[in-house]
Amino acid sequence: MAKKVTPYKDSELGKKEQVTQMFDSISGNYDGLNRVISFGIDIKWRKRVVAILKKKEPRSILDIATGTGDLAINMVDTGAEKIVGLDISPGMLEVGKTKIADKKLDKTIEMIVGDSENLPFETNSFDAVTVAFGVRNFETLDKGLAEIFRVLKPKGTFVVLETSVPTRTPFKQGYRFHCNYILPMVGRLFSKDRSAYSYLSESAAVFPHGEDFNNILRKIGFIEVTNKPQTFGVASIYVATK
Repeated sequence: MAKKVTPYKDSELGKKEQVTQMFDSISGNYDGLNRVISFGIDIKWRKRVVAILKKKEPRSILDIATGTGDLAINMVDTGAEKIVGLDISPGMLEVGKTKIADKKLDKTIEMIVGDSENLPFETNSFDAVTVAFGVRNFETLDKGLAEIFRVLKPKGTFVVLETSVPTRTPFKQGYRFHCNYILPMVGRLFSKDRSAYSYLSESAAVFPHGEDFNNILRKIGFIEVTNKPQTFGVASIYVATK
């Protein structure tokens, strides 16, 4: 089992409440900082997720941990009639709602506050479920994944985009330097919440990735589980079927 990492080590709140507080506090500059920290490569990764789902022709998509809605907005390109973006942080959702309104996508994308471990949807509700950089924030990973499995329709597709740790030299060393020094430094310079970007770095380092995460998905009940490492292994796209 992965080490439990929380944003605020001195807080008495549970991880779920701490994550909500953290994302609310950084919501205003989250998009800009993400582009800087990832050098914009995360945009390419999201496009690859869209390309995977576009082949499946889903009519309904649930994007969990949607944040400010980047992936939900990209998912419009799949042709889906209904896209629901769910997040535990009202602050992040408010930013996302503004972006969606500006793009006049209100009729296709609905943004709602919700808990990934207690989804407010009936069983077998969605053709596809996506999570981008969010599963490592689940308080109880198995419970969150089981809820996703529940709301996904039979033969539906689950796609996860998540950070991973490179295993080859020199990418492994470069990744560690970026996570241990660059990411926290940028966070301290540009964010009022100094703990947030240290947490994002630390949680990425301890999260199970590659075959370890594949096996967790299989244990939940998913089949046809595959993972596709991205950009020297600093992220992975996982694809699974119910």
